[in-house]
Amino acid sequence: MQSGRDAVLRRGESKQHCSGKGGRGLALATLCLAVLIAQLDSSVVNLAVAPIGRSLGASVAELQWTIDGYNLAYAVLLLTGGLLADLYGRRLVFMAGAVVFVAGSLGCAAAPNVAVLVGGRVVAGVGAALLLPASLALVAVVWPDPAKRRNALGIWSACNGLSFVIGPTLGGLLIAHAGWRSIFIVVVPLGMAAVGLALAVLPESSDPQGRAFDASAQILGALILGGLALAGIEAQDFPALALGAAALACALFPLFWTIERRRGDAALVPLDLFRIRTFRGAILATAGMTFGMYGMLFLLPMSWQRAGVLSAVGAGLALVPMAAIFALVSPFSGFLTHRLGARTMTSGGVALIGCGLCVLAAVVGERTIISAIVGLSITGLGMGVATGPLFAVAVGAVAPARSGTAAALINVARMVGATIGVAMLGSVYALFGGGPLGLRVALFLGGAVQLCAAAMAWIEGRDHA
Repeated sequence: MQSGRDAVLRRGESKQHCSGKGGRGLALATLCLAVLIAQLDSSVVNLAVAPIGRSLGASVAELQWTIDGYNLAYAVLLLTGGLLADLYGRRLVFMAGAVVFVAGSLGCAAAPNVAVLVGGRVVAGVGAALLLPASLALVAVVWPDPAKRRNALGIWSACNGLSFVIGPTLGGLLIAHAGWRSIFIVVVPLGMAAVGLALAVLPESSDPQGRAFDASAQILGALILGGLALAGIEAQDFPALALGAAALACALFPLFWTIERRRGDAALVPLDLFRIRTFRGAILATAGMTFGMYGMLFLLPMSWQRAGVLSAVGAGLALVPMAAIFALVSPFSGFLTHRLGARTMTSGGVALIGCGLCVLAAVVGERTIISAIVGLSITGLGMGVATGPLFAVAVGAVAPARSGTAAALINVARMVGATIGVAMLGSVYALFGGGPLGLRVALFLGGAVQLCAAAMAWIEGRDHA
């Protein structure tokens, strides 16, 4: 009973911290910093792989783990981050995530060898797993009104696209003029600003009643998510390891499901959430969206470079219109949802992304990228239309006590879709010879999966028109 009163008091604190448009504006800026910190870091590290290798004498496999160490740690601890936010305080976990992320980044910047660098990336991944679910959950706390929450989430999700616009440019300039270590230092002031602003403007909230930290479920959940992530990471270079990791994840899932069903409302993942049609539809749509998106982002730049159509820099620039449209459209997704309905926005947006991938598949082999830019623009439009509303539907469909868990689960769906998409579409690409035919088949498959996910989300979302 005391924990319930604490939760009410902490939710009430939001009125003190975020009263007025100015307070809520600062709160939104603070929560958006979390997205920018994580996504900027991810987008610029890819550019630094070559200079890191020369500086530290690292092998290709070691360099790969500078990327994958972060991804694996993030995937493994997502559910833990969401639960900790609900149990101990969403603002507290948000700030802890920012501090851990900064610590990992400083470790990377000072790394004397590649082992320390990979360790720093793993620590940063842990920080992201705490930071992002808490950030998304706090949107539900600060904006309890659904319409205002949709608008806030539109801006929040736009930061994903914004990071992909400014990340490569900023990263390139930093690497060229200040060296690769500077890309890790640049996020430090952003992270510390997020901590300071969180103390000043974010409310604290938690809902621990009836729930506790369940070690068995945490371990099984981490093994399942880690196995899926490892399968995607190693699918190209070590298919036997990837197959074993995926098999382990699939084998453990029924045991995890049984444990969670027995624990009921106290579970790490309360299974009754999946009885909510709109929540289930948002999870399906998000997984389908990232399945095709991340598969395309993996294959298309690689195929352009292999075919001699574009250089690495040119391929990055060719993706900017997609990211720019995503960033420009997302802030208006809340207004559009109010006019058109969440069902139309989520299902229609994912369908647009699927159509964009089908356009890209149809123009494979052309020596210019003009037609491909059209497909990428449609894809960016779909991302801008769907991303914010999907997060809003997922978090808004559950009780406030489960906002951290819901935020973690929508991010799990995003990660699982991306992991399986990269692995499966990459395998299809290789199976069909790795040339234009392979790319065309893979992109058509990615688009078809997204169109099916859009249809399922439309059916599941009929109660959320």
